[in-house]
Amino acid sequence: MTVKPQLILRVFIPFAAGYFLSYLYRVVNAVIAPNLITDVGIGPSALGMLTAIYFIAFASFQLPLGVLLDRYGPRRVEGVLLLFAALGAYLFATAESLGSLVVARALIGFGVSACLMAAFKAYTLWIPREKWPMINGFQMAAGGLGALAATAPVEAALQFTDWRGVFMGLSVVTLIIAGTVFFVVPEKKREGAGESLQNQLRGIREVFTSKTFWRTAPLTTLSQAAFMAIQGLWAGPWLSHVGKFSRPEVAEVLFAVALSMVAGFIILGSLAERLSKKGITVAATAVTGMTLFMVVQLLLLFQPGGWTVPLWLAFGFLGTSGVIAYSALSQTFPIHLSGRVTTALNLLVFVAAFVAQWAVGAMIDLWSTGNGQSLDAAGFNAAFGILLLLELAGLLHYLLSPIYGTGFFTKLMSSLRVKDR
Repeated sequence: MTVKPQLILRVFIPFAAGYFLSYLYRVVNAVIAPNLITDVGIGPSALGMLTAIYFIAFASFQLPLGVLLDRYGPRRVEGVLLLFAALGAYLFATAESLGSLVVARALIGFGVSACLMAAFKAYTLWIPREKWPMINGFQMAAGGLGALAATAPVEAALQFTDWRGVFMGLSVVTLIIAGTVFFVVPEKKREGAGESLQNQLRGIREVFTSKTFWRTAPLTTLSQAAFMAIQGLWAGPWLSHVGKFSRPEVAEVLFAVALSMVAGFIILGSLAERLSKKGITVAATAVTGMTLFMVVQLLLLFQPGGWTVPLWLAFGFLGTSGVIAYSALSQTFPIHLSGRVTTALNLLVFVAAFVAQWAVGAMIDLWSTGNGQSLDAAGFNAAFGILLLLELAGLLHYLLSPIYGTGFFTKLMSSLRVKDR
């Protein structure tokens, strides 16, 4: 199947714009954190919970999202959901208490919950299978650009307005992108669109009882959760309190990390495609990248002085490795299940990211003084170290599961009596 240039305009760009926005919302609190702490009067634990609520709202809709994507298509689903994100951004801009901020942030997370999975689903409909790792990499790169926009550009915008003005503007932009997705993206007949609800739910059970799924999911989940929790919030405070960077320097480093992340999405996605043609599986590329990502995290625990910025750049680049696993899993299932496969994995990733981001804040809080104004390096090391140990456990599970199997996970679903893949 030949990919026509107009598809780039009508399919890729609208979904890329949506994910740009989704990622911007996800990580913007890393830059406005000092403003939130000062204006609303919250500490690290509350800040972690506020930021992480995005993940749990996002995750809570992933399984129904998979069914909706396979049944109604990505254009309709994402176009409608983005309206809720616009409402959430407006409410965030006008919130006066922690409770109202949490509700608004949850609406944002719910509203952008389809931005990545809808794109992945659209690409399985329009793009040749062998191109999925590459096009998914470009899609993720669009998210990386959103992360870029959430760093130095947001810091610059704060010189002209406050964080409330930033979110009011984001609300308007979200409405525009919602309309673009809904009215510009073309429709395509979908295999499985006429499935009964019972059969669609059976497809979810098939995914969750798959040995292939449970071999890959723990490592990918833990790696992506650590990346999201740290890059999305705690990298900024680490640079400020452990690295001793000034606020403008923190924004500059976060911008560079986001740029490195964009490069990682593009380069690693393209590399996975090229290596697959030489007999090296997409899964092998993903696991190698996630292993190197752990090495970088280990080195950061030693507070490397002059190597701080290069290591954070490597963190941004290699932290994208887990995304390749989405393509690897999608290739092992029928196309009509692709939406449910990716959203099932995304459910695990975002629940874990919610727990990780909140737990890191709670652990850092144990060493903080001055109502969260002074954070100790010991708190960061303890929190980041625990995340690293969990990732290592996920890697060992992946490497050893061909020997001892994935029974712990599949037995949880044994009552469903669905044959493993």
